[in-house]
Amino acid sequence: MLKFAIQDVLLPGESLAEKWDFAQSLGARGIEMWGRGGEAFRARLPELRAAQRAGVVMPTVCVIMDHFIGDFDAGRRASALANMKTLISVIAEIGGVGAITPAAYGLHSNYLPPFTAPRATADDRGILIDQLGALGDHARSEDITVLFEPLNRYEDHMCNTLVQGVDLLTALGHPSVKLMADLFHMSIEEADSPAALRAAAAHVAHVHLADSNRREPGKGHTDFAAAFRVLKDIGFDGWLAVECILSGPAETVLPPAFVHLIQSA
Repeated sequence: MLKFAIQDVLLPGESLAEKWDFAQSLGARGIEMWGRGGEAFRARLPELRAAQRAGVVMPTVCVIMDHFIGDFDAGRRASALANMKTLISVIAEIGGVGAITPAAYGLHSNYLPPFTAPRATADDRGILIDQLGALGDHARSEDITVLFEPLNRYEDHMCNTLVQGVDLLTALGHPSVKLMADLFHMSIEEADSPAALRAAAAHVAHVHLADSNRREPGKGHTDFAAAFRVLKDIGFDGWLAVECILSGPAETVLPPAFVHLIQSA
C-alpha cells in the first residue's frame, strides 16, 4: 500500500496535533515538515518532540531556504550544508527517515537570461558530489537518508531529470543518499514520467506529489494512476508527500485531492 503524507504548511490548524487530525481525515499517514534555515527547525524541537509523543508521524523534512548546497558562493554553500545537517539530526531524533534538498533553487537557469552559468558543468558536479557526500556521511551517522531532488530547467541548471540524478548519485556512490522524484518537475522534464520512474527504480526513495500546474492533485493533467502502477511494480516502499500550491482553502480543496490520489492508487 502506498503511504501518503502532506506538507505541514498545507494543513489547517494552529498546532501539529490539529494538523495531524486533519491529515488523517484525508487519508494521509504522515506530515512532511518544512525545514527553514538559521537553525529554525532545531528551535522547534520541543514542539516536535511533544507531537511525536502524541502520535504525529513526521517521516521527512524538506529544506526551505534562499540558498542551497550548490550555491555559487562558498560561504552560502557552507551555510546550506550546516543547515541540512541540522535538518538531518532533528528529523532523525523525532523518528523520521529522510531530509530533502535540491542542488539549488532560483540560482540560475540556462533557459533564462543570462543563459550561461558562471561555473563550469564539471565544477557543478564536483561541488555537488562533495556536498552530498558530506551530507551522506552525516545521514549515515543518524541512520536516515538524504533525498536529492532534481528540479525543472527553469528553477535549476545542475540536475533536471531523474536520469541526471541517477548519474550523479552513481558517481557519488553513497548508500545514504537517494533520489527524490517530483511529479510536477517530471511533467516538465520527462517525456514519459512512469518510464522514468521505472528506469530510476533502484535509486528513488521518496516522491513529491503535485499536478502538472503545481496545484493539488486532480487540478491538472498528470496521470497519477500510471505513476502509482510503476511504483507498485518496482516495490517502492517510501513516502509520497503532497507538495503543491492550493487552488483554494485547504478544507475545500484537499479532500477531493486525496480522493483523487487514493482512487488513483
